[in-house]
Amino acid sequence: MRELHVSEITPAVRKLCMEANYDLGDDVYNRLKSAIDTEKSPLGKSILNDIVKNAEIAREEQVPICQDTGFSVFFIKMGQDLHITGGDFNEAINEGVRQGYKEGYLRKSIVTDPLERKNSGDNTPASIIVEIVPGDKLEIIFAPKGGGAENMSEVKMLKPSDGVEGLKDFVVERVAKSGGNPCPPVVVGVGIGGTFDLCAQLAKKALMREIGSKHPQEFYAKLEEELLELVNKTGVGPQGLGGRTTALAVHVEVHPCHIASFPVAVNMQCHAARHKKVVL
Repeated sequence: MRELHVSEITPAVRKLCMEANYDLGDDVYNRLKSAIDTEKSPLGKSILNDIVKNAEIAREEQVPICQDTGFSVFFIKMGQDLHITGGDFNEAINEGVRQGYKEGYLRKSIVTDPLERKNSGDNTPASIIVEIVPGDKLEIIFAPKGGGAENMSEVKMLKPSDGVEGLKDFVVERVAKSGGNPCPPVVVGVGIGGTFDLCAQLAKKALMREIGSKHPQEFYAKLEEELLELVNKTGVGPQGLGGRTTALAVHVEVHPCHIASFPVAVNMQCHAARHKKVVL
């Protein structure tokens, strides 16, 4: 049994909060750059150039890529042979968020109650999703999730008879209806199966994948390609002003479901597809 003191978790989270908001991942950055060459719309091409330049300035000057520095979402893989010592695990994560958002001059966007709307002042509490896995390591993925893209997301309980065509229609319709609200070009996370709540979590988890990666199952890898092509045919384009680059990628995650159910979730992610990982 390996022990990990909470004092090692908080500074790691603090660093992740700042790095994710300042430094766009190479996979997203490179896909944005390549989209400039394939975009046919002059306006769309100009917007993509501006998006890339913005990411470069943020990285060089260590300032946020976007003023919306997001809801603090964490995907945790905790080894079953790891013992957290010295304090509360969730509080160690939240303290890292407090420090990172304060010291990094990141906007605090969380209200403590959805109806009273009083800001917590430190971007906590975070959303912490923990998966127990073999081993003795702690993997932390931090993803600041902006409100504009999150607001364009949806879960739909399709009928099993709707099949793959019903799924495609829902995903494409969701992206088309979103227009420029989620700041395209977007990354589209699609969760299929599970339950009402699990399928939404799968859709968000799909956004953590590297841009350009393929689903390990051939059927779903082809579905991702088909969905990306259909989404880009909507003509929404960069920032919703027209063009062929509506999405950088469509990523699908799947889980078994009930015989009477066919839940599908779409979680939208803006062009600032920010996430960073650390392993302790």
